[in-house]
Amino acid sequence: MEPAPEIVASEAAREIAVGALVVDVREPVEWDAGHISGAVLIPLGELGSRVDELPRNRRMVMVCRTGSRSGYAADALHGAGYDVANLRGGLFAWTAGSLPLEPDGGYVL
Repeated sequence: MEPAPEIVASEAAREIAVGALVVDVREPVEWDAGHISGAVLIPLGELGSRVDELPRNRRMVMVCRTGSRSGYAADALHGAGYDVANLRGGLFAWTAGSLPLEPDGGYVL
């Protein structure tokens, strides 16, 4: 199986700005500390049972703290025919690029 494409934070920000859905696969405590505006939280362990919540007709950017968990999720979804990319370096890369998290002052746990 071919892996899902990976994109850097600046590319992810551009895709989000034009309508890509951000799917955050971290745990709720990590999400509460800080997340990308407009993202939806589906912890990796719940993804299989919640896959029907994901759009088939919309680009998705998968995110986690480092890009590892979201990479697994992106690969699985890509293999199932979804239009998906993984954020390389995760939210650490996102914040290193001075991109914002919610709430204001949010951080990567």
